[in-house]
Amino acid sequence: MKITGAITGFCVAVAASATLAASANAQSMADIAHYSGPDRTQRLIDGAKKEGAVTLYSSAPVADTNAITEAFTKKYGVPVRLWRGSSEDILRRAVTEARGGRYDVDVAETAGTEMEGLEREKLLAEISSPIFAQLVPQAVVPHRGWVTDRLSIFTAAYNTSLIHPADVPKSYEDLLDPKWKGKLGIEADDANWFMAVADLMGEAKALALFRKIAATNGMSLRKGHTLLANLVVAGEVPLGLTVYGYRVTELKRRNAPIDGVVLPPGLALPTGIAAFNKASHPSAALLFMDFYLTEGERILAQRGNVPTNRTVQELPPGLTFVNVAQFLDREDKWTKLFKQTFAGGGP
Repeated sequence: MKITGAITGFCVAVAASATLAASANAQSMADIAHYSGPDRTQRLIDGAKKEGAVTLYSSAPVADTNAITEAFTKKYGVPVRLWRGSSEDILRRAVTEARGGRYDVDVAETAGTEMEGLEREKLLAEISSPIFAQLVPQAVVPHRGWVTDRLSIFTAAYNTSLIHPADVPKSYEDLLDPKWKGKLGIEADDANWFMAVADLMGEAKALALFRKIAATNGMSLRKGHTLLANLVVAGEVPLGLTVYGYRVTELKRRNAPIDGVVLPPGLALPTGIAAFNKASHPSAALLFMDFYLTEGERILAQRGNVPTNRTVQELPPGLTFVNVAQFLDREDKWTKLFKQTFAGGGP
């Protein structure tokens, strides 16, 4: 009986200790998420070394992510556990894990639409970091659950072997010319781009224009921005309307026959980074975020990405960020209109 009682008491003590540790860990995220004292970085370094690792979910190209995570580990001695998936997969996985009481992920870096979805699921920590002052103002969303670290600029990419420079369109209206028949393509899920164009151009005007373009010259829908860029290079889609600009830059560096032009209105899809409010490694999560938004931004720029840190490089003039929160509120409408316009679903 005494042994049983001792074991029972020990188990209760362990359970209580674990509960207190969990509470302290959750509280520590709440405390450090807004701490901006002069010793902020050192406190995060000390905490991260004790935590021993940070887990990142990312949809960025593996080579880009590895370049940043390796630099982070080299500097701080804290390993990064990476899980890579699509932005949709990251949202789905993080939500599923949280609903099951699992909190494996510390930091996510993915498309703004899915970032906003994670925020609406109340999974992200509201953060104040001195680093935010270095970012363009639009990068810091009002609720501070996530911040934009890089941009995907929607670019009309064309095959330079098939399209003469003099024929490159200067506006969407130019695509009404019959010479573009059978030459146009678009990413199959870019309803957020379509909503943003229509907001700036005027909904009635935009719908009429793009319906006429599709009816006159056709539109090939392809799933995936990387695939669309590769199809432009291959000549299968001579002009892709919504290729991400950084892909054009990357492919040009490899001497691929591709170039691009940003047709007005210039639009950029934000990609964001965030820490989770129940991160198992809160200090490491915030340290990694600060690193990503500074030294990581320089690495991204060197690799052809468009970072939002103004000390690294200024953004191209005249860009408007796609309002991803607005898109989530109006997703059904614009997904339907996108498909009706470009996939021949009727008015």
